[in-house]
Amino acid sequence: MDWSIVHALNAFLVHHDAVEDPALAYERASEALFAAMLVVAFVAVPGRARRGVQRAVVAAGLSAGLALAIGKVLSTLVDRARPFVAHPGGVHLFAHHAADAGFPSDHATAAFAIAVAILLRYRAWGGVLLALATLVAAGRVALGVHYPTDVLAGAALGAACAIGLYAAPVRAQINRLADLAARPFDALRRRPNPA
Repeated sequence: MDWSIVHALNAFLVHHDAVEDPALAYERASEALFAAMLVVAFVAVPGRARRGVQRAVVAAGLSAGLALAIGKVLSTLVDRARPFVAHPGGVHLFAHHAADAGFPSDHATAAFAIAVAILLRYRAWGGVLLALATLVAAGRVALGVHYPTDVLAGAALGAACAIGLYAAPVRAQINRLADLAARPFDALRRRPNPA
C-alpha cells in the first residue's frame, strides 16, 4: 500500500507539469517559509496580541525541536530506506536528495509540530498551518522521498510533542521563556524615535 501510493502520486507529478512546478517550489521553500512565519510573528505582531503570539511562537519552535530530536533517534533505530533508494528506477526523483533514512519525515515532523502548537493557541492560524503542513507531507510522498507512513509518523510525532508541551506546568515554563526572549524586542519598541 505504501509503495503504491508513492508510485501513483509520483507518476501524477511526472505527467502534470502544472502541478509539479509549484509542488517542487513549495517543497524547496517550506522550511524557510515556516521559519520565516515564526520569526515575523515573534517580532512584528503589534498590540495586545503580541505577548500571546510570542508565547505561541516559542512553543512552536520548542515543539519542533523536541520532535526532530526524537525523530532523529527513531530514524537511526528504524533505518528505513527512502522510496527512491528502495525502488531505484521506480521513482522519478525531481531533485537531488540524500539517501539517508526516511522514517519519520523531518519535514512533516517539524511542520506538524509547529502547526499543532499554534492551533492549540490560535485556531484560525493553526488551521492554515495544518493545511500547509499537510501539503508539505503530501508533497514529500509525491516527490518520492518518503512513504506515506513516513509522513504520517512525522505528523503524529510533531503533534504529540506540541500537545505534550501544552500541558499546563510545561506551558507556564515556556511562557516564562518566551517573555524573557521578548524583552529585548519590547525594549526596542519602547525606545522613542529621534526627531
